[in-house]
Formats: sequence, C-alpha cells, structure tokens
Amino acid sequence: MTSSPAHARSVSIIVPTLNEEENIAPLVSQIAACAVPFREILFVDDHSTDATRAEIRALEGSQPIRLIEQDDADLGLAGAIMSGARAAEGEILLVMDADLSHPPERIKDLLAPLFAGTADLVVGSRYVKGGSTPGWPIWRRLVSRAGAALAYPLTGLHDSMCGFFAIGRSRLLELAPQSSGFKIVFETIVRAGGTLRVREIPIAFRDRVRGKSKMSFNIAMRFLLRWVRAMFQQLVRGLYHREQARKPAISNVSIKPKIFRE
Repeated sequence: MTSSPAHARSVSIIVPTLNEEENIAPLVSQIAACAVPFREILFVDDHSTDATRAEIRALEGSQPIRLIEQDDADLGLAGAIMSGARAAEGEILLVMDADLSHPPERIKDLLAPLFAGTADLVVGSRYVKGGSTPGWPIWRRLVSRAGAALAYPLTGLHDSMCGFFAIGRSRLLELAPQSSGFKIVFETIVRAGGTLRVREIPIAFRDRVRGKSKMSFNIAMRFLLRWVRAMFQQLVRGLYHREQARKPAISNVSIKPKIFRE
C-alpha cells in the first residue's frame, strides 16, 4: 500500500481502553513503527482506575492522539467504539484493542482494500488460513470457536467476533445499532443485509503480555450466552421482515369462493 497525504488524513484509529497503563506507550510506538498513514489515534477510556489516562496525555504532544473520557455512561466495549466513531475526523476507521493482542503490523493490510476500493469492511481473522491464537487456553479456544461457528450462517464470516477491523466511518454510523450493541462486526454485517463487500485477512491473535486480562472462563461463558441470544434475536428479526415482505404479494391474490350446487 502506498502512502499519500489523502490517505494520511483519512484514517482514524480507535482504541477502547480500560486499565491499560502498561500497554499505551508500546502500542503507540508499534503503530508509529509500521509507517501506516493515519490522521489520529482516538483512545476511548471507560472508567480506568489506573494511570491509563495519564499515559495517553503524556503522548499527546508527540503523536496525533486524542483522549475521549467516557465517564457519563457504562456502554462497554461496543459503546466505546461508537463514541470514537462519532468523534472521529477520518473517513476510514480502524478499530483495535489496547492490550497488543491485535498485531499493529497488520494494520496496513486491513486498510489496503479500503484504499483500493475493493472492500467496505476488512476484518482481522483468527480462523482463516494463516490465522492463529497462540498462547490461548483450550477453554478460550473452544468458546471463541463455538461463537464464530454459530455466527457463520448469518454473516458468512469465519471470525465475526474479532474486534480488529477497518470500515468507512459513514457506513459504520449508518449500520451499527443505535444502542451500545453487543458485537459491532456481527451486527453491522447482519444489518447490512448483504450490501457490504467484506474481506478477512489472517492474523495471529496473541495473549496479552502486560497488565491483567479481563477474560475468565465465567466471563467467556456469559459472553457466549449473550452471543447466542443476540444471534437468535437477529434470526427472529430476519424471519419477521421476510414474512412482512411477503404479505402484500399474498394479499393481492384474489381467491374465488367455491360455489356448491346441489
């Protein structure tokens, strides 16, 4: 992918944070080392109780960084992403985690199809050829795989649960749920109804090295149950819309009553 001033002005990188003080500086350093053109890095912080915000502010003078302090609502990860999307100045949004599990060196590959106009949404996938989850415990792999497999019939995506993706800002704001939603990629694809050109690129999704993981077996199981419920709601909604679309065609058919003669 070739850099250009237009591309540099067009990309906003959104990074939700919650108690990630040890990862802020390494993440910004790795993004800068990739020589990826971007307009800004938007950190959306959700009630961090450590020095995360101080670490972000310390870097604002050396990098195009903005901090959004999400203190007035408990919207969670999806809500943080949408807060960043609404505040972003770039035309293209790239979303990634703060814990270095998403490889910054793959940012360029996520952006390339959008710059070339060959895709509307590009997702970093752990479950296409070349993707992997090194260091994950077996229970986490099983839960993640199960969720991805359940979502595949509705999305056609091998890894709609991954939070490492790039999309046009206007499309995300148009398609993402008005509420905080649950999983942005999943809900955006389903709401698009087949109108999005989607690509997956393989990534190695690494476990965090610094800081405390927010994932546990109990959290993962609650996550999977919510995921199943979200998919069931989407399926019911889709069946309802299809039934409603059929009604006018059925009502226009004239049915002549049978006449019985003795």
